Amino acid sequence: MTQHLPTVILGAGAAGMMCAAHAGPGSVVIEHRASPGEKIRISGGGRCNFTNMHAAAENYISGNPHFAKSALKRYTQWDFLDLVQRHGIAWHEKTLGQLFCDDSAVQIIDLLTAEMAAAGAELWLSTSVEEVAHDGTRFRLRLSREGRGRTVTCDALVLATGGKSIPKIGATGLAYRIAEQFGLAVTETRPGLVPLTFGDRFAALSGVACPARLSCGGAGFEEALLFTHRGLSGPAVLQVSSYWREGEDISVHLLPGTDLFAFLKAERQKAGRRDIATVLAEALPKRLAQHVAAEAGLKGNLADCSDKLLHSFAAGLADWRLKPTGSEGYRKAEVTLGGIDTGGLDAKTMESRRTPGLHVIGEAMDVTGWLGGYNFQWAWSSGWAAGQAIRARRQA
Repeated sequence: MTQHLPTVILGAGAAGMMCAAHAGPGSVVIEHRASPGEKIRISGGGRCNFTNMHAAAENYISGNPHFAKSALKRYTQWDFLDLVQRHGIAWHEKTLGQLFCDDSAVQIIDLLTAEMAAAGAELWLSTSVEEVAHDGTRFRLRLSREGRGRTVTCDALVLATGGKSIPKIGATGLAYRIAEQFGLAVTETRPGLVPLTFGDRFAALSGVACPARLSCGGAGFEEALLFTHRGLSGPAVLQVSSYWREGEDISVHLLPGTDLFAFLKAERQKAGRRDIATVLAEALPKRLAQHVAAEAGLKGNLADCSDKLLHSFAAGLADWRLKPTGSEGYRKAEVTLGGIDTGGLDAKTMESRRTPGLHVIGEAMDVTGWLGGYNFQWAWSSGWAAGQAIRARRQA
């Protein structure tokens, strides 16, 4: 027996559940895991960085930099923050406009499931998609739920299964396969917001952290830099990783905002007999100071270093060129760059231009936000846009 459903949404993540809360009664969210919102649950150290006060189209990477503007302007960070406050969820702002739950990320999942229930939407867990087709009038899906096969039809089908990042929580390329089946192009995909690897080059510095400005691909970010046993991590690295391409250098500016040359000259005047690495350790973590001094071939007393040498050294730390050997890949990536090409989608409704009723939202498409709540905001905005369009079409 075939069951007809008005709307089927594939994926019970942030975008999928947001869409269901706005698409109207009879919407069903299909999720292959046993619980919804797993990526929400583990985000932000378990407190979910649910949006960013500065979210705007400039904070997103896409083949079409204008695509995200409409949805972000129509459903803003302030709209979602209002929803958070209506549900009585306490929150706080961290650096750079990042908003987190005071208590637990589970509160955001509870918010979404409550909004879905209020809208008359259902959630089918432990349900996998075996086949998707279109009979010329409706979409037809063959599902496996609790070990039993079933077939459903729907008027609207929403792809909200995300990208390939963090496969251990069930990420797959399902949305890409379905999109291509219905004539939508898929751009190159690669890991984003991911630690970069350098072999064992920085193994001795593992655990050292400091502020830095990192640049790559025309973008620059001034945040924390963390050395690991495999390479570099921390917010600044995750940010530039989305702009980095294999074989390229990244530029690291240690001590941004500090005139290192002036500092070293002043210290040489005051106490020239001190070792240069010891002096440098007043501005940088000790192990890092020793590493960069040794790498530059500087040793001995500061008094023995000429202005030319100090100037060259300071300039090197303002543009320390490093070439990663790779990245930690999808297993550590917070997002997937690239995805379903926005050229085939309507920016107001997230609907396919080729197949009426087929919508794409969230991370599945070629729209990727910066670190800091931007990707969640895209989930809310794109999910809302598709949900509103689906509801309006049903009411017409």
